[in-house]
Formats: sequence, structure tokens, C-alpha cells
Amino acid sequence: MLIDTHAHLDFSQFDQDREKIITELAKLGISIINVGSHKQACLDSVALAKKYENIYAAVGIHPHDAEKIRNIPELIEFLRDLAIKDKVVAIGECGLDYYTFDQGKFKKELTSKTKNQQKEVFKAQLELAKQLKLPVIIHNRESHADLLKIIKKFKNRGVLHCFAGDLKFLKEILDLGFYVGFDGNITFKNAQELQKAVKSTPLNRILIETDCPFLTPEPFRGLRNEPKNVKIIADFISGLKQLPLAKVVETTNKNAQKLFNLKNEKTN
Repeated sequence: MLIDTHAHLDFSQFDQDREKIITELAKLGISIINVGSHKQACLDSVALAKKYENIYAAVGIHPHDAEKIRNIPELIEFLRDLAIKDKVVAIGECGLDYYTFDQGKFKKELTSKTKNQQKEVFKAQLELAKQLKLPVIIHNRESHADLLKIIKKFKNRGVLHCFAGDLKFLKEILDLGFYVGFDGNITFKNAQELQKAVKSTPLNRILIETDCPFLTPEPFRGLRNEPKNVKIIADFISGLKQLPLAKVVETTNKNAQKLFNLKNEKTN
């Protein structure tokens, strides 16, 4: 049994074969936490969790979508109503994303206004998670300093999804008690720094994620990612840490069960 602790099966990339994939995952013994990133994704994640035994849900607003929020109290009430439903196990994905790019007509720049909006929406979700005694699933991209300042203040429990950062940042995250999520990009040939992070993270603080349909691991990079590839990530971690695959699976499953309170999941 494996647990993919971060998937987006509600995304349109799965519209043609979603039910088939979920049924096959159940046969493989793979459970999924489907993570909301905007309002409709949250509704869809809760619906999937209600329909399928092997799916749980998280509800939250990604920092990219946080920029569109105009009424934060209204948003929090929307999330609260969903978060108290059966099989909703976390608030997220929420966080900060300061990545900028310029690709011709596709251009993104951050202003102080959009950064502040991300921070306010993030902080509101952290407060909601504390009120509901739920863990948080945190997205971080090129926002280390601001992110650390905020999570040190709120003192939530949770996971840094799809870890990106150096070993100093990793230590600070671990010292705060967070779990660390690793994804298919740890298998990439140019991922030496990420692989160092895997080696430096205690196994009892690691969660395995696919972030599907994104970050497909080698040797399938370029294709749509799927939750079944969680086994490839587990196997790659076992190689980096020179530990038996069974030990990696057992420990990371227990980590997910503990953080997300997955009472009905078997450990092996």
C-alpha cells in the first residue's frame, strides 16, 4: 500500500479516464489526497473523496489564485464549510509563490501588492487550520524568507509540499516540526540539490507526492503524471537513502497517517 499525499485528479488532464485511473489505483492499494488549489478544485476534491473510498481531500487556495480573492472572510467561510466535511484531512494547498518569468506573450511579474495579497490569504488559511485542528499543505516557490517568517508566527503543523530550497532552509523547516514532501522531480538528472535534501531529511519526516499531472518522474518525464508513479518516487528514495523499499513505504505511510489522521489506512 502506498499513499500519494498530493495529487490533482480533478484537473482537466484526467477528464477522459479519471474513473478508470481511480479504480486501478484501488486495485494497486494506492490511496490519494486530492488537493484543492482554487474554489472549484476544492469542491471537486471533496466530491471525489465522497465518491471513492481510496481518496481523501484537502481544501485551500494556491497563491496564484490568492491574487484573485477580493473578500478573504468570505473565502474562509467557504473553506470552513468544506473542511468540516467527511474525509477532508488538511487545509491547502496554500502558501507563497514569488516566481517570475518572461516568455514573450507569457509574462508574469510580481508587485508588492500581489505579494501582500498572497500573504494575507495564506495567513487566513493558516489561522483556519489552527481553529479546525487540521494540518496545512504549504506551497513555496522563491519565497523562503517571507514564508518562514509567517509559519514561525502561526506554528501550524503540516508539510512543505514539493520541497524546493537549500539545506539551510530544509533545516529550518525540520526544526519547526514540518514534514517534507518530495515529488518526481527528485529523479531528474539535474536534481542533485534536491537529492541532497532527500538524503538529509530523516525518513520519519518524509511524505511522498506525485503532484500529478505535473512533475512526472524519470523514465516517463514528458508524459502525464499519475498517482501510480508514487512507487517510482518511493523506490528512488530507497536508493538515495540505501534503505529497503519496504522500509521507505512503511515509514512514509505512517508519516502520512499520523499527519493527516488517516485512521483507516493499513501500513503495509
